[in-house]
Amino acid sequence: MDNFLQRWNEAAMSSLGFFWMALWAFMLGYVISSLIQVLVTRKRMQQAMGETGPKSMLLGTFFGFISSSCSFAALATTRALFQKGAGLAPSMAFMLASTNLVIELGIVIAIFLSWQFVVAEYVGGLILILFAWAFIVISRPDKLIKNARQRLADKHEENGDGEVGDWRSKIRSREGWQEIGMTYVMEWQMVWKDVLIGFTVAGIIAAFVPESFFHSLFIGAGEEGDPGFFALLAQTLVGPVAAFFTFIGSMGNIPLAAVLFSNGVSFAGVMAFIFSDLVVLPVLRINAAYYGWKMSLYILALLLSGLVFAALAMHYGLAMMDLLPDNETVRTVAERDHFELNYGFVLNLIFLAVSAVMAWFWWQMRQKHKEHDHGGGGASTVQKVLGVLSVIAVAWLAGGLLAGLA
Repeated sequence: MDNFLQRWNEAAMSSLGFFWMALWAFMLGYVISSLIQVLVTRKRMQQAMGETGPKSMLLGTFFGFISSSCSFAALATTRALFQKGAGLAPSMAFMLASTNLVIELGIVIAIFLSWQFVVAEYVGGLILILFAWAFIVISRPDKLIKNARQRLADKHEENGDGEVGDWRSKIRSREGWQEIGMTYVMEWQMVWKDVLIGFTVAGIIAAFVPESFFHSLFIGAGEEGDPGFFALLAQTLVGPVAAFFTFIGSMGNIPLAAVLFSNGVSFAGVMAFIFSDLVVLPVLRINAAYYGWKMSLYILALLLSGLVFAALAMHYGLAMMDLLPDNETVRTVAERDHFELNYGFVLNLIFLAVSAVMAWFWWQMRQKHKEHDHGGGGASTVQKVLGVLSVIAVAWLAGGLLAGLA
């Protein structure tokens, strides 16, 4: 019993320590994302993106890069762009860029893993986009696209870009900053459950799951030297399968990816896991609600084959240059004092103050429009499940902290 309480406390402290390490990166990323989302509106993106072609792909990638990293927000915006006339390939480029090429994700990966993983995230993200473009051109899903557009044709889409004035007037006005504060808080509202659950799971796995489990689940994990192509391929397939049944988003699964790598999973296997935020079960269901099940399964096949290809390409590309990282460096990061007084501690305090200012602007905007707020629709099944899991996660963390006092 004492051993369980000790591990429970260790799991809770690891989860909180992981979150404290990454907190400033989350806040910085969402400040940047909020500024861009307010100053570069969806309407302008829709007007700029065409049906297909290199220019449309570049614009889709660029607009995704400057957009939110929340998977569910990316799905909604992708649907809106596709519904307004953007081609499937540029829409996929936007979705992949907005979940793989964003600034805050790279910062969090750098904190928990290494620079090689940051390079693989960005270069691999571009490979994913090019792969998706080629996949769509070769497979020519014209009938699926036609049916998906027909399905969306009668659905009302609120613009959400009713704000007046250019970015210069917005950034100089109180109303503009209130809108930025509102967007910042909404970013956190969209991701906090995924982040809470993801970091809690990472702490539990780090404390309770033995290294032998990862070696049996991921073929060839923990072996010295090159595990061989087929072992790497198997690991890149297991990564998405493991992620498919979770609800952890792109930001929440990074500490878990660090746990996987520190337990001997290959670079390719970990990258496949990181790339898998868009092949999880909730995303499959949301795409089915938007476009129908046939198109949703087509997108799933596109993403699965693309992420396996990108993960293997980055693994062998770095291996050729003898730049593959050593998992011992990640193990050292996972075992260090997460709450020590260092640059991260100072940055957390600075951005907590910035977040307080953003929350103040959000509160002002909320008070201004309170009389017009009649409440939204009921929560989706996914959000209800996430809500229950979030309550369980909070109870687990609180119990783990109390276990340390026993």
